[in-house]
Amino acid sequence: MSADDGMRVLDSEFAGLAEWLTAPRLGECVMCFTSRMLAENECDWTLRWALRWQEARAPRATALRRRLADHGAYCDCEIFTNGWRMTLTPSVGTLASDTPLDGNECRGVRPGSTQPCARWEPRRRPAW
Repeated sequence: MSADDGMRVLDSEFAGLAEWLTAPRLGECVMCFTSRMLAENECDWTLRWALRWQEARAPRATALRRRLADHGAYCDCEIFTNGWRMTLTPSVGTLASDTPLDGNECRGVRPGSTQPCARWEPRRRPAW
């Protein structure tokens, strides 16, 4: 095996690992996935992770970008600063901080659904 062949194999293995590490978990909602990715990566001022989730879990959900924008979310971090916040439980209320979820607590959604799981609630928009 030549050095070039070895580099191609290594590149392929690295790409596979990156794909695996950034893949949405089975049943994981868009909010939990995006929160988990932001806990490990900085926001790049795009909807990189939300659209990554859409591509993998709900490719027909073409209105996701518009729905996020309707909540003031034009990049991944704005999903949480403007659009949604994590609830402690669906009936108890919200956490004191808006710390990103690590993904392990996702309540899950049906396949193809772009709705957040029960861990998330919309933020109230100010009536300017």
